[in-house]
Amino acid sequence: MSYGLNNFVKNLLPRRLFYRGLLIVAVPIILLQIVITIVFFDSLWIKTNKGMTRALVGEMKTFITAYDNGKYNNNDLSGLFSIYLDLNVEFKSDGLFNKPIKERWFSPIDRTLRRELKSNIGDENYWFDTTSHKELIHINIKNNNGYFEFFIPKDRVTSTSARIFALWITLPALLMIIIAIMFLKNQTRPIINLAKAAERFGRGENIDEYRPSGALEIRKAGLEFDRMRKRIMRHLTQRSEMLSGISHDLRTPLTRLKLQLSFIKNEELSKQMSLDIDEMEKMLNEYLQFTSSSYLEKDETFDISELIENIINKYNNSNISKDLIPRVYMIGRKNLIQRSLNNIIDNSIKYANKINLTLSKKNNNIMITVEDDGPGIPKNEYQNVFKPFYKLNKSRGDAKSSVGLGLSITSDIIKSHGGNIVLEKSHLNGLRVKVFLPL
Repeated sequence: MSYGLNNFVKNLLPRRLFYRGLLIVAVPIILLQIVITIVFFDSLWIKTNKGMTRALVGEMKTFITAYDNGKYNNNDLSGLFSIYLDLNVEFKSDGLFNKPIKERWFSPIDRTLRRELKSNIGDENYWFDTTSHKELIHINIKNNNGYFEFFIPKDRVTSTSARIFALWITLPALLMIIIAIMFLKNQTRPIINLAKAAERFGRGENIDEYRPSGALEIRKAGLEFDRMRKRIMRHLTQRSEMLSGISHDLRTPLTRLKLQLSFIKNEELSKQMSLDIDEMEKMLNEYLQFTSSSYLEKDETFDISELIENIINKYNNSNISKDLIPRVYMIGRKNLIQRSLNNIIDNSIKYANKINLTLSKKNNNIMITVEDDGPGIPKNEYQNVFKPFYKLNKSRGDAKSSVGLGLSITSDIIKSHGGNIVLEKSHLNGLRVKVFLPL
């Protein structure tokens, strides 16, 4: 149960560091403001309003008692209360004591006034309206054959400092949250830059000089990443130079052997040796293709629909059908993508008669599907065929025609672009190859 609760809490929390940091800063500030507001309204504002309302109802009751006493002139009494206590009152004998008005049960002023009038005047002996006039409260109180109509300023029952307090308690909180957002942005920006640089480098993109920034720990992580990147690039450069030298050294004797074969009078022996030399040359080309660095090619934006269209047209094969959506642009190394698609189509042409290519786009991913009606690959061999130099049994074709690097090169290229390649059984009872690439 505890494990399930932990997962539930984790799912509620934001996943990005910036929003988690903002949550850590903003939640305590908001909770503190809520607690202060509750304490203020409970202990200060509500109690103050209650005392002011009680005093007002007492003054109104005093006026009614003095009015009923008969010892004072009623007009003079009304004037005195209006001048000194700000109570505008008039006695009326008509029957309009109650007026249709919607009571506001959620208003603290209405609740406090209703409670005091009920306890001092009686349940059915009063009526009031706090909404019809902007600055006045209208109160009617029954008395003998008529009623007293009071017009009282609202500041007699409520404190105007509540709005100022709410303003002062809200603005600093918003200001603190805005400042926190600015600082968190500055602190998370170096982490985002480091993650983007690592992602680009993992896809094989060329990264300009990376400059670590931010806090000491983030700067240290950035420096170590930059050192690692430079060591890998140096290793790749050395490997490319070594492979270039090996290629040159091996091609020269192979060329001499081809020339010398022309002087051999035994045609059968010459033919066998020529086939062996061709096989050696093909193996050498595949070795160099597999180990050559893909970092030498720069990324570019290109239309992959047009690229697939051109690849299909070069084969000039009527057995290849296509279903491509137009104008799908992606960023990557165009020649490497073309090489990987050529490897997949070459395998299909070698072992199948009917081939179908489709290109679709969903969200931020491209899916290229190549399916055929060939013999297919056993399900337990789906992962093995991506291993370097791995070949299936000889029944799939001439073992000398390949050294088992085509799908290895293709998988390496696709994954270096941040994509994936999956093998499945085709609807044509052959093999289906799905290539996923990010936009």
